[in-house]
Amino acid sequence: MSDLLKLSLVDAVKALTEKKFTSVELTKAYLAQMESKRALNAYVLETPGIALDQAKAADIRLQKGEGRTLEGIPLGIKDLFCTKGIRTTACSKILGNFIPPYESTVTQNLWDKGAVCLGKTNMDEFAMGSSNITSYFGPVENPWKRRSDPSFKLVPGGSSGGSASAVAASMAIAATASDTGGSIRQPAAFCGLVGIKPTYGLCSRWGMIAFASSLDQAGPLTRTVADAALMLQSMAGFDEKEATSLNVEIPNYLANLKADVKGLKIGIPLEYTDKLSPRIRTLLEDGMRWLKDAGAEIREISLKTTPYALPTYYIIAPAEASANLARYDGVRYGARVDGASLDDLYENTRTAGFGDEVKRRIMIGTYVLSAGYYDAYYIRAQKVRQLIVQDFARAFSDVDVILTPTTPTAAFGIDEKVTDPVAMYLNDIFTVTANMAGLPGMSVPAGLDDDGLPLGLQLIGPALSEQHLFNTAAVIEAAANFPVLGQKD
Repeated sequence: MSDLLKLSLVDAVKALTEKKFTSVELTKAYLAQMESKRALNAYVLETPGIALDQAKAADIRLQKGEGRTLEGIPLGIKDLFCTKGIRTTACSKILGNFIPPYESTVTQNLWDKGAVCLGKTNMDEFAMGSSNITSYFGPVENPWKRRSDPSFKLVPGGSSGGSASAVAASMAIAATASDTGGSIRQPAAFCGLVGIKPTYGLCSRWGMIAFASSLDQAGPLTRTVADAALMLQSMAGFDEKEATSLNVEIPNYLANLKADVKGLKIGIPLEYTDKLSPRIRTLLEDGMRWLKDAGAEIREISLKTTPYALPTYYIIAPAEASANLARYDGVRYGARVDGASLDDLYENTRTAGFGDEVKRRIMIGTYVLSAGYYDAYYIRAQKVRQLIVQDFARAFSDVDVILTPTTPTAAFGIDEKVTDPVAMYLNDIFTVTANMAGLPGMSVPAGLDDDGLPLGLQLIGPALSEQHLFNTAAVIEAAANFPVLGQKD
């Protein structure tokens, strides 16, 4: 593998600024890697022409000493972010060959800082899934392999599995992702990457194809904590076009990054430690020891609403999805299947255009919003959600950061758990609470399971505590000494 592909994002920015190589050279190295790793199905659309044009323009700026924050850096873009003039489908047949006439705010922020677009990465259809097997373009394969059976194909996690697989297999130096119930953190854990879901509203949702509007949040997938800090400060920012965007100053997370937790109080929620597998429990204990050795205080806490978070999430998220996906009717854009009447047009288009998981969640959402069930399910779920918010507020009056496992297991096989939707939903058991409360959550790779697969530790903080999360994650990263580039070959 090219030595250029071994560079972290931060190191690549520095090397480009110092003119050790050009953006065109770096971009060509990634394009070649994308071609050699197409079997992983991480990309649904490659944009080599656009990438090279952007790289050439970046090199001109770099030669003039006018390089911006991400000048010449090649990124993968999740197919959930609308990209002007570049096909965007949310990996659903119903969007067909939709080419947006506008750019999402997050991607525009990246282009404004000089980034290069390698292409659109695969994802679960409309971000609905925990495995990246619901995509209309087929499942994504995790580049990591079980030691006991290297031929066995594993999921990269979802819904941002294409982005995770691309970064883990050195097909992108970093990638955009989105997280509705764990769709950044879970793929990060499965693929040995760093992933952060920031505070709700820190990154604009404008131009992101919506799944559940009160839960969706954009964030990055990267190889290192420092890379995640640089990506997040480049993606985030107030957007007057987006009603839930936070009008706050975005810190220079990278400049303020330091592996220092002295005096921090780290909370370990009892409800997250119940019934852990022996290996996951050992991983959590490792994390506690590393942080304690670095000067943090470890405290047991209780988040009593934890058992209710997952069922509450799977009422609220499908309800919002049902409303958001009502716009896909075959009339204005996307796929269209004609019928004898307008009702037939709607029915035929949606039957042909949506996959099984999307249909399942639309039906659940429509049911809980229907007359006679709205109060019993949706309103009650919203009340429980408020209790979850209050539960975290009480916890953060006593601790600064919460430490938990990211996932209950390592990556599973592409053909495993597929027939049991409930078993698949349980993969989100540790991650959905942060989305319900609008809090930042981060996964950092911390170890391997007995079969050599990555495992992650999750950090959750109060709103706008991203810097604390980065600094805490840097301590875990240094202590774990994880092989951040994963499968190098």
